[in-house]
Amino acid sequence: MKIIHLEKVEHNTKIGKQCPYIEPNVTEDSLFYSDGELIGFYLSKMPEKMCKLAEIANAEFNSSNVPKTKLDRSDVLKAQLDNPKLTRAQARKIGTSQLSVILGSVPPKPQFKRYYPTISSVHSVEKARTFIKSMLMLCKESEKLIKEIMPEQYNKQMELFNDVSSDWKFGNMFTSSISNYNISAPFHRDTGNIVGSVNVIICKKHNSKGGDLHIPDYNATIGQKDNSILVYPAWRNVHAVTPITATHEGGYRNSLVFYPLKAFKGI
Repeated sequence: MKIIHLEKVEHNTKIGKQCPYIEPNVTEDSLFYSDGELIGFYLSKMPEKMCKLAEIANAEFNSSNVPKTKLDRSDVLKAQLDNPKLTRAQARKIGTSQLSVILGSVPPKPQFKRYYPTISSVHSVEKARTFIKSMLMLCKESEKLIKEIMPEQYNKQMELFNDVSSDWKFGNMFTSSISNYNISAPFHRDTGNIVGSVNVIICKKHNSKGGDLHIPDYNATIGQKDNSILVYPAWRNVHAVTPITATHEGGYRNSLVFYPLKAFKGI
């Protein structure tokens, strides 16, 4: 694999802004180092078993078997805060809403009148069983890959999970999963994640261009191909997804993500 030493560059990127299209400059299997430490990796194609599981999960995610929720990102809420006269529908036209499915643990969010941590309601949907099972198997295969490529990170993350109850785990080193349909996330940083952890982002693409992860701190744009996997500490840097353009009718880019939330440590 190619070794990439990430070096910070000057930029004026602001959280909440949409990312323009940027041609990927990371397109081959790579290990990411920062200050001599291995912090992540990218594979343009996962091992065959993972590709098959991702195919099943993606097909189920695209079907009516799995209930999807329209989630508003922080830029929608900011639009309403900046202009209280805006309705939520008007704010959604300014900001970003996404069609998503969350699995595993859901943290409390008092601003949405959710005062206690819960398990995603999707787990109670019988028709979603195949999706849930394939995603959990994909999560565990991702953990094996991390152990193989980044053994020190694997051990570190397992240690970070010592005070996370098994009730709140999705796999062994994550708490939650989110699958996003055709969404170009604006610039953000995953501040709710456990510091020192990594996320897993698996990409499913069909007849589309873009949908690549851009990290302005390093002027790095990772070309997330179909069946690719990116392991990266999403809490570490501001990042965004470049615009997605269908090259043929029915084109899309889905992301299957596993992440560790600090809200579940010690409860």
